[in-house]
Amino acid sequence: MGSSTSAGTTLAISASNPATEDAAGYAALTYTAIGGIEKLGTIGASFNKIEFKPLKGPTQKHKGSVDYGSLQPSLAHDGSDAGQTLLRTAAANETSALYSFLATYPTGEKRYFQGRVFGMPENVDGQDSMLMANPTVEICTKVVPVAAS
Repeated sequence: MGSSTSAGTTLAISASNPATEDAAGYAALTYTAIGGIEKLGTIGASFNKIEFKPLKGPTQKHKGSVDYGSLQPSLAHDGSDAGQTLLRTAAANETSALYSFLATYPTGEKRYFQGRVFGMPENVDGQDSMLMANPTVEICTKVVPVAAS
């Protein structure tokens, strides 16, 4: 398969956790689509770099701790959207509960993961702007990729 645009990508949320952190475990959950998404952000892990610079010899570089990433989607605020309502509930949850997420690309590929919603501030800009919401979803598990069927 060749390259693709982002147009048509969707994000959905579930308050449930999978029995197993694999494609089958995540696929068994019921998800609520989040509407009004303008952009999602970066999905995927990155490692911290550890360097040691000996007085003699080349710099040594190693992989350190992993950060599974953070989504900061931009959405047109919609108080009647069930997915946005669940995001707001997750943001207000003080127990640090994990929520499950499903990103579906226009190619049919899927990305499953669990995360915590660290806030959902609303952005009120000028008169010719949409009322927006800008949640922060910290990804807390490995992203499980699933090929298009």
